Amino acid sequence: MGKFRVVSLVLAAALMGAALTSCDDGRQAAAKQAGSQLASAFAARDVSGVPMQGKEPVAAQQQLETALKGIGEVKPAVTAGEPKLDGDKADVALNFDWKLGGQDWTYTTTAQLIRSGDRWLTQWKPDLLAPQLAETEVLTLATQAPPRADILGAGDAKLVTARPVVRVGIDKTKVAADQQADSAAKLADLVKTDPGEYAKQVAGAAEKAFVEAITLRDEASRTPTDEQIAAVPGAITVKDTMPLAPTRTFARPVLGAVGAATAEQVKNSGGAVQDGDTTGSSGLQAQYDSQLRGLDGVTVYAQPADLTAEKLKANPAARRTLFDKAPVPGTPLKTTIDPKLQQIAEDELAGVAPASAIVALRPSDGALLAVASGPGGNGYNTAMLGQYAPGSIFKTVDSLALLRQGGTVDTRVDCTSTLVVDGKTFQNATGYPESSLGNITLRDAYAHSCNTAFISLRDKLSQAQLESAATSLGVAVDAPRLGVPAFLGSVPGDAGSTEHAASMIGQGKILFSPLAAAIMAGSVAKGSLVSAQLVLNGQTGTTAGASPSGTASPAASASAGSTTAGAASSATGGAASSAPAASASPTAQAGPPLNAAEAATLQDMMRAVVTSGHAGFLADVPGAPVGAKTGTAEFGSDTPLKTHAWIIGTHGDLAVAVFVDEGGLGATVSGPLLKNFLVKAAG
Repeated sequence: MGKFRVVSLVLAAALMGAALTSCDDGRQAAAKQAGSQLASAFAARDVSGVPMQGKEPVAAQQQLETALKGIGEVKPAVTAGEPKLDGDKADVALNFDWKLGGQDWTYTTTAQLIRSGDRWLTQWKPDLLAPQLAETEVLTLATQAPPRADILGAGDAKLVTARPVVRVGIDKTKVAADQQADSAAKLADLVKTDPGEYAKQVAGAAEKAFVEAITLRDEASRTPTDEQIAAVPGAITVKDTMPLAPTRTFARPVLGAVGAATAEQVKNSGGAVQDGDTTGSSGLQAQYDSQLRGLDGVTVYAQPADLTAEKLKANPAARRTLFDKAPVPGTPLKTTIDPKLQQIAEDELAGVAPASAIVALRPSDGALLAVASGPGGNGYNTAMLGQYAPGSIFKTVDSLALLRQGGTVDTRVDCTSTLVVDGKTFQNATGYPESSLGNITLRDAYAHSCNTAFISLRDKLSQAQLESAATSLGVAVDAPRLGVPAFLGSVPGDAGSTEHAASMIGQGKILFSPLAAAIMAGSVAKGSLVSAQLVLNGQTGTTAGASPSGTASPAASASAGSTTAGAASSATGGAASSAPAASASPTAQAGPPLNAAEAATLQDMMRAVVTSGHAGFLADVPGAPVGAKTGTAEFGSDTPLKTHAWIIGTHGDLAVAVFVDEGGLGATVSGPLLKNFLVKAAG
């Protein structure tokens, strides 16, 4: 009896094991694979390759395309759950996650699979795509964009905010069809756009369309006037608002511009941007687009495929709401730009024909107060991205390097009319005073900007020591607090004999931006390294696919004044340009920190430029004593050579750099711009 019981238990266990084995005959794995294939097909919005029961895959694909046409081209993320088997049937959960206007629409549907031989077939139903979706229903999407957030300046002043504009165009319902081409040409000529291209747009638009030609600031002084527009048959104005700066040119290369999202931006946004959205196209508007834009309000409806606006009005219950999220307003972008100082800088550069820039910062905290690029740059961010030989303002770096080798302001140096290095003749700038030639002090050589005196120091200062001193003054280092693309200078640590001689007077391969020059001056004024800052609360995130800054400047010691400009509306003004972020060209290792004693000596030398050098015109600037250094850098191959004109200045807790491309001498061209800026800033 005992033996029989043991045998029975063994037999029972064997039968149970056989039963378990028969249940795990590969169906679970096959069903899981089929579920994953279905999930991937929905994620790709293509079910034409999915084995089905009850409907041909091609017909299912047609139905899917019809059902999803109303939500654009965005694709969902879809994952499949673990199959639940019941004989030759299995249920698989499909987890959908759509990114619509930056909002997440998530839900789960259930797919029913039927085993047929060695395959699992999907039973096609519309509600696989969305919960309770009926055979005759489709999905539609409605979005509502929140107001775009402002860009703020110092004291939260509104730099870019919604300002009134008028959209000018042809209303095709207000002009006979045979006159539309003539009206389009006349309006295009009036607003100074391409008549042929605009006529094509009007001809190709829908029968009752309003075809916009241009957007203008709605100002009393604008041209064309309402009367001039109304004189064109079919031409009308539509009042609107648009994120704009105070004027067409105000800090435009930095702040950037906005416009209707392009097809490429919509495609590259991953669903965050929809057709008709306003997105940043350049500058801060592009770089911080997601922060400023916020999130669209999103509503997804299920409705009959033949539902028209008239039918919906008669029967609002004809469509069901599947998903609804309110708009999320953008967050204002805070910057350090001072509206008063920025406008002063813009006004000073308004009449300068070549590319030009004025950068002003507060040394005590590094805040950029004015970052102005003149109209000669055609919309390029000369102030922050320009790459130019700095000329004699680089003697500030030379002087620091010499101080670190034991030099003082009273160190004697030889200032000769010319100096030959390896067959190349160097000379002083035109008009250098004869009275300041000879064996003079370092202070005098700096004040009068004697090229030959500084070049004669080349054997005492290596190129690596120049590089080290430059980084101690904030040149060619990273700027982690800046918040925007910028070029902060390039000072190579190695150079040949002639190139090293050229480096001593800020030429050769030495490159600065006006921003780098202002940081150098600010570091001297502060007595320690200035860490520049422009953006205070920037939030990184996916933009609309636009690039954040002006076109890349040619990094050559000859001239970096060439730019590329794109078209812009008259509302935003000027030329809009776009490009990748510029490199700061940081050195491998920064030099020792600038100390107070070194800074005090440099401050004394900069003051001497005003009290005894050739920047005496700054002596009567009201307020704190002014320190300065002029610079003139030759470039190109013309005869005579063209020059970049530089000047840096310090005035209390203010450091300024002024640059004019092809500008002659720093003292005579950039100097007056600096004086006017400082006087008006103090007023």
